[in-house]
Amino acid sequence: MMIKDPHNRPWAKSWQVSLLVKIFTALTTFFVVCNLFVAGISSVVHILYDQRILPGVSVNGVALGGMTRAEAGDLLEHTLNYPVQGRVVLKASGQSWVTTPINLGFQFDHQQTTLNAYQVGRDTSIFSWLFDPIFALLVGNSISPVMIYNEKVAEQYMHTLALHIDQPAMEAHLGIKDNMVELTAGQIGRNLDVPAALLAVNSGLAALRDFSITLPVQETRPAILDASEQAVIIQRILFAPLILSMPEGYNDVGPWVVSVESLAQMLVIDRIDQGGISSYQVTIDQEALRNILHDLEIDINREVQNARFIFNDDTRLLDLHQSAVVGRRLDVATSVINISQALLEGEKNQVLVILTEPPTVLDDATGDQLGIHELIWAETSYYYGSSPERIQNIKAAADRFHGLLVPPGAVFSMAEALGDISLDNGYAEALIIFGDQTIKGIGGGVCQVSTTLFRTAFHAGFPISERHAHAYRVSYYEQRPNGGIDPTLAGLDATVFVPLVDVKFTNDTPYWLLMETYARNTSITWKFYSTADGRSVEWHTTGPMNIVEAPEPLYRENPDLEKDEIKQLDWEAEGADVNVTRLVYRNGSLLFHDEFRTHYLPWQAVFEYGPGTTDIPTPES
Repeated sequence: MMIKDPHNRPWAKSWQVSLLVKIFTALTTFFVVCNLFVAGISSVVHILYDQRILPGVSVNGVALGGMTRAEAGDLLEHTLNYPVQGRVVLKASGQSWVTTPINLGFQFDHQQTTLNAYQVGRDTSIFSWLFDPIFALLVGNSISPVMIYNEKVAEQYMHTLALHIDQPAMEAHLGIKDNMVELTAGQIGRNLDVPAALLAVNSGLAALRDFSITLPVQETRPAILDASEQAVIIQRILFAPLILSMPEGYNDVGPWVVSVESLAQMLVIDRIDQGGISSYQVTIDQEALRNILHDLEIDINREVQNARFIFNDDTRLLDLHQSAVVGRRLDVATSVINISQALLEGEKNQVLVILTEPPTVLDDATGDQLGIHELIWAETSYYYGSSPERIQNIKAAADRFHGLLVPPGAVFSMAEALGDISLDNGYAEALIIFGDQTIKGIGGGVCQVSTTLFRTAFHAGFPISERHAHAYRVSYYEQRPNGGIDPTLAGLDATVFVPLVDVKFTNDTPYWLLMETYARNTSITWKFYSTADGRSVEWHTTGPMNIVEAPEPLYRENPDLEKDEIKQLDWEAEGADVNVTRLVYRNGSLLFHDEFRTHYLPWQAVFEYGPGTTDIPTPES
C-alpha cells in the first residue's frame, strides 16, 4: 500500500512508514516480554505446585490450593458433608418425615471433584496452562463439586412414604345392629404423586442446602364421607320406646308402647343420589308402622251406634235402653305421617289422630220424631228340648238386636248387626249344620234367631232380599207352642253363617223401625214397632211335597268312646220341597208378591259307639 502525500512531499512519506514500523516493533516486543513473563510465572507455579492443586482453587468455598489430591479429598470429605448432615423435611397429609440427602440417593463424588480441582491449569491447551494458574492466583478459581444423584433411591424412598400416605377411598357406613346405630366414618382416598414428588426433591437438592417441601398428594373423595347427621337421627329414635296415646278426653284405652326393638325394625336407611351428590336418608317404614296402628284399631275403633229404645206399651213412649255411642276411628294415614315426622325429630310421645262420627239418633229421640207409635208385628218361635248351650246361644244372639233401630229405606243385614260369633262374645259350642253333617260348633242355635227374624219381616210385609233355608228339616223350626210339629211352618226357616250367609230385608217405609227381642228357655219373640202404613200380608204354602225317605241310619265306631257307650250325632229327616208364596197389600192394593222355594235333603241318622260294643241299637229301638 502506498501513502500519497497530498502535497507530494517525499520527506513526509518516509517519516510515516518509519513511525509505523517502530510501533509494530514495540508492540511485538511487549507481547513477547509479557508472554515470557507469564510463561515464567506459570512455569514457576507449575514447578512449585507439582502434584499439588494450584493456589486459588476452591470447591464450594473450600480452598484446596497447595494440597495433594489425597489431602484435598480428605478435606472435602469432612467439609462437604451436606449429603450426610443436610436436613430434608417432607410433609404430606398432616404428617412429616425428616431425612438426609444421602437417603434420597444424593452424594458428592469427592474423588472426581478432587481430580477436577487438580486439573485446573493442567489442561492440554497452552492457553489453559499459561493463564489458569495466573487467574487462579490473582482472582481464585472456584469449581463446583461433582454430585451423584441416584433417582431410583429417591423413588424407592417415596414409595416407602407412600405406604404411610396412600389410603383407599371408603364410603361412610350407616346401619343398625342390636338396636343400636352402627356408624363407620368415610375415608378420603390419598395417593402420593411420586413423579411430581421427585421433581420437587430434585430441585431442592440442587440448591445444596436444607429444604422443606410439601409432597404432592392426589385425593379422591368418596361419594359419602360423613353420615354422622343421619346417625344422630337414628340415635334419637332408638333412645327410648315410642309412646302412643289417645287425644284428651279419651281415657278408656291406651297408652300403647312401641318397643325400641320394633322401632329398629321400622327404620329404613336409603342411599340417595341427587344432583351428583350422594347421601344416606333415614325414613320410617310406613307399612310396618301402619300394621302396628291396625293392631290398635281393635281397641280404638267404635262403630257409631244409635240410641236403643224399648217401646213402652203402657205409655206408648220410647224408654231409653242403651245410650247412643259416638263412632270413632283411628285415622291411620294421618297418624302414620305424624308419627313418622315426630320420630325423625326425636319426639317419643305422639297423640293419635281420631276421627269421630256422631250417631243419627241420640238418647233424647222421641217416637214422634222417629215415627214409632205402635207394634206392627210380633213373631214367636219355639225350641223345646234344646240343650243349655243352644239356649245360651239363642239368648246371646237375640240380645244383639234388642232395641235396635232400622232407618227408613235401609237394607237391614242380620249378619252385620250380629257381629262376631265367638266364645268371647258369650257363645257356647252346640250342634250346627256344616256341609252334609251336623257337628258341634260355636254358636249352634243362632239360626233359631234368624228364622224368627225372617218370619217377622215376612209377616210384617217387608221386602226380603236374602234368605237361605237349612239343608234339611229341623224340628225346632216347625214346633207349635205346645211342642208339637206344624208342617205348615216348613219352608219358613232361615239360616245365617257370618259373613257368607245372611238374612236381609228392606225397611221400605218412611218411618224408623224398632226391633225388640225376648229370648226365653223355650221360645223367642221378635217384635217390630213403627207406624202402620195399611200393609197386610196374605201367604200360601204347598206344605212338604215330593217326600223322600231318610236313608238307613249309619253306625260307626269311635275309639274315643267307652265300650257300650253310644251317641247319636245326626237325626233322620225326610227330604221334601216346599213353595211359599206371599202377597203384600197396602190399603187393599197389591204392593208386591214374592215366592220362597225350599228344597230339603233327606238326612241320615248317625250313631257312634265305643270299641267292643256288642248291642248296637237301631233307631227304632
